[in-house]
Amino acid sequence: MKNIFKNKTILVTGGCGSIGSQIVKQLLRHNPKAIRVFEHSEAAHFKLNQEIKSSKIRNFVGDICDKERLHQAIEGVHIVFHAAAMKHVPLCEYNPFEAIRTNILGTQNLVDVAREHGIERFVSISTDKAVNPTSTMGATKLLGEKIVANAAISEKKVKFCCVRFGNVLASSGSVIPVFEKQIKDGNTITVTSKDMTRFFMGVDDAVKLVLKASQLAHRGEIFILKMNALKIIELAEVLVEELAPRHKKDPKKIKYKTIGLRPGEKLHEPLITEEESRYMTEDKDMFILHNPSLIKYGVDIPSGKAVKTLNYNSKEMPHLSKKEIRKMLLDKRIL
Repeated sequence: MKNIFKNKTILVTGGCGSIGSQIVKQLLRHNPKAIRVFEHSEAAHFKLNQEIKSSKIRNFVGDICDKERLHQAIEGVHIVFHAAAMKHVPLCEYNPFEAIRTNILGTQNLVDVAREHGIERFVSISTDKAVNPTSTMGATKLLGEKIVANAAISEKKVKFCCVRFGNVLASSGSVIPVFEKQIKDGNTITVTSKDMTRFFMGVDDAVKLVLKASQLAHRGEIFILKMNALKIIELAEVLVEELAPRHKKDPKKIKYKTIGLRPGEKLHEPLITEEESRYMTEDKDMFILHNPSLIKYGVDIPSGKAVKTLNYNSKEMPHLSKKEIRKMLLDKRIL
């Protein structure tokens, strides 16, 4: 992996976000020539520079909807990690065209520019919400996957791929910081449903597999990270048991209020559909969805262990116990 990134100029869009900034941190370990952090928020750039001190970081303030700015940012770049996106389901529901501009048109802009400049590898970050989407955000991320995967049909030089995974522990806007604040500020925890389940993974683990996927990229694959499933109510209970005493509160007196699903939200999240599993291989850490269109046109795909038909859904997969959830949070230094 070091040979892939060593002395390379790398562009990370959304490079100041939870995923993007971790990509930047891990790439710095592989001795790149430079990392261009492309981010719209000036304040986010400032925060990242306070957190990471490196002469290899180049700060590009810009919007992926601005194609001219993308041309400037990608000049001389070898590898692109595309993490810029509108990610919050309610905000995308209320601002659907902005989600379309960023997640679809912005992704197409970046693909066009990457092809024009002849970069080596293009890795786009996707989400489990792109699977059988019920939300604007999920629908736009599904189309973003299609744009990147299908760019490989007529493109042999650039190695395009996507990486799809579920929730990232304690990332910006995730449920854990919300629960933490509710425990600190009051005596009531709000949960969407006591039946809700999700896939979770630590941000460092997710990004390690993103970098691995970039190494394995061939032509238009979607790499789907194997993740642990859990019940959100049990995650909340573990956080209450651990954090309430720190704020001088009795965990047994914390109440749980069910508020119902938000617009576009699912009770359970699939990572893979049964239809997709027909075109998959797998290794220890991930499933690899090969582009059906390329298979149709007779393009050879790398050999690997075939996947039997499966429905990889957070409801159906084994759930972590509360003991396992607690250990995961401790191991990731969230508790």
